[in-house]
Amino acid sequence: MTETVTTDICVIGAGSGGLTVAAAAAAFGENVVLLEKGKMGGDCLNYGCVPSKAMIAAAKQAQSMRTAHPFGISSVEPKVDYNAVHDHIHSVIAAIEPNDSVERFEGLGVRVIQQAASFKDAKTVVTADGEIEIKARHFVIATGSSPAPLPIDRLDEVNYLTNETFFSLKERPEKLVIIGGGPIGMEMAQAQRRLGAEVIVLEAFSALSKDDPELTAIVLDQLRKEGVEIREGVQISRISFAFNEVIHPHGARIYLKVFDDKGEDTGEEELIEATHLLIAAGRRPNVEGLGLENAGIKYDEKGIAVKSNLITTNSRVYAIGDVIGGLQFTHVAGYHAGLVVRSMLFKMNAKQDTNIIPWVTYTDPELAHVGLSEEQVRARHKGFQILRWPYSENDRAQAERKTKGLIKVAVDKRGVVLGASVVGANAGEIINMWALIVSQKMNIKDITGYVSPYPTFSEIGRRAAISYYGDLPKKGLIRRAISFFKFFG
Repeated sequence: MTETVTTDICVIGAGSGGLTVAAAAAAFGENVVLLEKGKMGGDCLNYGCVPSKAMIAAAKQAQSMRTAHPFGISSVEPKVDYNAVHDHIHSVIAAIEPNDSVERFEGLGVRVIQQAASFKDAKTVVTADGEIEIKARHFVIATGSSPAPLPIDRLDEVNYLTNETFFSLKERPEKLVIIGGGPIGMEMAQAQRRLGAEVIVLEAFSALSKDDPELTAIVLDQLRKEGVEIREGVQISRISFAFNEVIHPHGARIYLKVFDDKGEDTGEEELIEATHLLIAAGRRPNVEGLGLENAGIKYDEKGIAVKSNLITTNSRVYAIGDVIGGLQFTHVAGYHAGLVVRSMLFKMNAKQDTNIIPWVTYTDPELAHVGLSEEQVRARHKGFQILRWPYSENDRAQAERKTKGLIKVAVDKRGVVLGASVVGANAGEIINMWALIVSQKMNIKDITGYVSPYPTFSEIGRRAAISYYGDLPKKGLIRRAISFFKFFG
């Protein structure tokens, strides 16, 4: 017999966004049902942010051993126990897991159903086994995204890796080929190289193309110096699987098209063999099986269509996070969750503002950005300024020998901060303050007025802000004022 559940809010998907909605709504006394067909915590905890940053941390430890000599400490080549690295990664997941567990959310008063769900009609969701129907005042779809299959000939014949399988490896890849030069591809390329793998990155266009090219050049130069081979503008003609003394069960033979000096296809192919192949290009929204048509919810290959307030074409259904496309970050899903809670519980007209969303690529050096890029500022504004300050002029950077990098801050003609980009050590931490500045539309004058503790990397941003006044002494009125006060000693 089918059980019918009537609730205030039904959340589909227990990733970052879904869990935030469920916890917040339950805290305000709402009846909440949460459905999750896979692992609690979603992609971020199990296959994304957490394991990748744990792997990057292990790789940094290895690299610090290789580069200790400038500090008066003997550099050594580390002995990497890759199985132990695997254990480290999964122990970090295990430490965070209780925060996202079924037990915790049931303790908060949320009913957790560990099944897939689909819409029966505009007001009803049914579980995969058909035994439970949920009717709710509001629904929130937070099902995330998954690696998208690439249109490469014979790729489906290869046992390639994605972020969902990569962190399960207990042996170090000998020769890793990564398809995709975005943030995930470049983070994993550097981490694996530091852990001892030979790494080749294949990118169809430009690596790290969404960020400022002046800043990305610094990151790519460092990766190449560490031995990562980055090949941009390549076209893969086909991929084949073979198992022998060279090719691993996770490996492949990748055939690249060869072009002449005029850019014309010669018909020849270049072969690259890999013991492990990682696909780090392309994501697709998890909409399959949700029965969105039954609920009158529009969607396409890019994701579920939503208004600026994150409401779908069904007025009682919201969609948040990766499933709506756009910026696909864990903190974006959390941001969306906050907007939805305000809208559902307090009837606030909360709308998303993508301009205030920061992002970080956790390479070494790190790459971070918020707001408008320099290119966008030049296209949209007149009388703007681009303020800059190099890491090499920062005392903390000198002390730690991390002098590669700079900050760029864009301001309009009134001094309002439009955006900031940072490349260098701790860029992900530095961008926090600038994300606040951009979100509050603060003036660069506000940044010059606070006191920064010395010596810190964050002083780099304040020094850039002070440079806003660099031309003032050249102005006639300012010169006359300075001369007047000099007259009085």
